[in-house]
Amino acid sequence: MKLQDTLSNSEQELDVSKKVRIYLCGVTVYDESHIGHARTIIVFDVLRKYLENKGVEIEFIQNFTDIDDKIINRAQTENTTAEEISTRYTENYFKDFDGLNVKRATNYPKATEHIDDIIKFIEKLIEKQIAYTSKNGVYFSVSKFPEYGKLSKKKIDELQSGARIEIDETKNDPLDFAVWKFSDIEPTWDSPWGKGRPGWHIECSAMSIKYLGENFDIHGGGRDLIFPHHENEIAQSESYTGSQFAKIWTHVGMVTINGEKMSKSLGNVKSIKHVLENWGPNIIRLFCLSGHYSKPINYSEELLKENLTKWRQAEICYYELIHANSKSREESNLFIKKIATEFDNALEADFNTHLALLAFFQLVKETNRLAADEKLGKADALIIKIEFERMLKILGLNIPEMMEDEKQEIDSLIASREQLRKEKQFEEADKIRDKLNEMNVELIDHKEKTIWMKKENIKAKK
Repeated sequence: MKLQDTLSNSEQELDVSKKVRIYLCGVTVYDESHIGHARTIIVFDVLRKYLENKGVEIEFIQNFTDIDDKIINRAQTENTTAEEISTRYTENYFKDFDGLNVKRATNYPKATEHIDDIIKFIEKLIEKQIAYTSKNGVYFSVSKFPEYGKLSKKKIDELQSGARIEIDETKNDPLDFAVWKFSDIEPTWDSPWGKGRPGWHIECSAMSIKYLGENFDIHGGGRDLIFPHHENEIAQSESYTGSQFAKIWTHVGMVTINGEKMSKSLGNVKSIKHVLENWGPNIIRLFCLSGHYSKPINYSEELLKENLTKWRQAEICYYELIHANSKSREESNLFIKKIATEFDNALEADFNTHLALLAFFQLVKETNRLAADEKLGKADALIIKIEFERMLKILGLNIPEMMEDEKQEIDSLIASREQLRKEKQFEEADKIRDKLNEMNVELIDHKEKTIWMKKENIKAKK
């Protein structure tokens, strides 16, 4: 597998001969997670599921930033504690992402649980004379790391003259950034330099190295984290270890809303809770995977409707496969192997989920064509179903299995309807169809038979 590496600006091969260690920058838990967070985490969820499907062992670490100025400000606004705020939104995070069918990480380290690790990390930077104490805190000295700017491709002299940097005259250089902030506002911790709390960037360096070692495989996050967060992580981590930090840097493009950046001031932030309630997990996942992960993607109701139409075809495909009972045989092995290869090749070549989805929906289209032509035999259906379900699992899509008693009830209603139609009692037959519609069951008429499918209940206005 090859992935685009932001650092080298080229595709790098991922070594899958051993355990793959991934660190994904998680959310700052001061507010509801939104569709932008969802895209990044879903992309990495599919990457992980694909590798695990290939038998690769994965160690997946995703942190929570549970101490930050934003959390403290929110707590002050609501007249509560930072811990109450971070606990509330951490719990909401899990509700949201469990609802999106995202597999839980191997570990979710929190900054507040790793203060000792962070302090030891800073002590070593001071010992190496790469960090220094000032009036307001402990700062990393950017000038001591000559490669600063290599991830974001920013030049130090341009940053010094042009960047909007908070002026702090106690720093040696305007570019130097805090690894420890002195503060009396709770929560605070004691340190060798004074009471306060860690800087944002140092948290991820300390936690990623603790859990994954000094040189792990993939470090990921949204493109908005390249500078300054990931740039600063590289500087302090490589200064600490004296060696390469992450082998591959993978960044996911932003989600825009009707062409504009999501922002609270514009009032266009779409929370995961909102989109889940209206569209359900499958449509959201299809949307997030519909473009190449490295490029921006535009959120619009039209695009969601398009994905809903495609998903209905996938649902039909599934039910055609489970209802297939004829002896017709089309020898579908060849087209299945071709599509499966296209699917895997798309993901192997810089994780192109857009092309992988095209392959998946080609399988759906071909299966539905065979069914419509009365050529989908039971033996072929069993073969196709294995590949269909493999792709569903990798993409994190889910068609709920039905309980046996529910199936029997639907079969019984359909049999009654067929009998009423034979007896020309069409009004009574229509009542049964109406009842089935209320159960989200749709009938699909073929020349020789009628089958049924249970559609996912989508609340959004069509």
